Amino acid sequence: MSEEQFRCGYVAIIGRPNVGKSTLLNHILGLKLSITSRKPQTTRHQIMGVKTLEKGQLIFVDTPGIHSGGSKAINRYMNRAASSVVHDVDVVLFIVQSLKWTDEDELVLKKLKDVEAPVVLLVNKVDQVSQKGQLLPYISEISEKYDFKNVMPISALQGDNLQELEEYLIELLPENPPFFADDQYTDRSIRFLVAEIIREKLVRELGNELPYQTTVEIERYKDEEKLTRINALILVETKGQKVIVIGDKGAKLKSIGTKARKDIEALIDRKVFLQLWVKVKSGWSDSETSLKSLGYDSDIN
Repeated sequence: MSEEQFRCGYVAIIGRPNVGKSTLLNHILGLKLSITSRKPQTTRHQIMGVKTLEKGQLIFVDTPGIHSGGSKAINRYMNRAASSVVHDVDVVLFIVQSLKWTDEDELVLKKLKDVEAPVVLLVNKVDQVSQKGQLLPYISEISEKYDFKNVMPISALQGDNLQELEEYLIELLPENPPFFADDQYTDRSIRFLVAEIIREKLVRELGNELPYQTTVEIERYKDEEKLTRINALILVETKGQKVIVIGDKGAKLKSIGTKARKDIEALIDRKVFLQLWVKVKSGWSDSETSLKSLGYDSDIN
């Protein structure tokens, strides 16, 4: 196939929190790039994932869930990160949940008002619908809300219809040579991915106990002959939150570190020595200056 016929472009993945955006990207890539949990607003950054096929290269941009409520600077940041991308891509994937339309879905739809790129509606979690006859009326009702380029039922978790989705997206992209090497799957650094893995374990381990005011900063990342040494700082906003993260006699922090280390070793294919500390940094999540120092403005145009 000649280079002129190869297609390459950017595909934004948007939707309300916890609707399956990161799960979709991870399944398409065949690896864990975006962190996931059942807790809303787990994704805080734009995450770029690259999938190179024979006929083209899909460059996906996973975004934080667009949400209402939450007046802190980090909430404003997440909404900006999600909203800014839709005007700079070749295709937009708008994900909704089967049989469940919410006010936050409506909020996302409003962000698409002036979008020039084709918008494909993905109706996710169809594997959880026991009575498939309910899907058609639901899809028909949503389809009237916007001039979607196409509507596709999928299961991001099970992989239903994802190959068909990839083939369809290639057709929508402009003719371009590949922007990334065949073996590159993201533009993010290893340090960033390691911090995200640790934050995922925080979210999963602590569940509803976890304050949203936590983030992870990698202080040291050093490859040695036989292993990689990583020192990571977990930032919280109060002493009470620090106690929650550490747990009784350090049990929570130890469990978070053990689970994170296993995933990091799988990611970099090396033995890892991981040390975690917890530090109180009051008000970081509502400070634009703190957010910038922690790298939270790097993916907003």
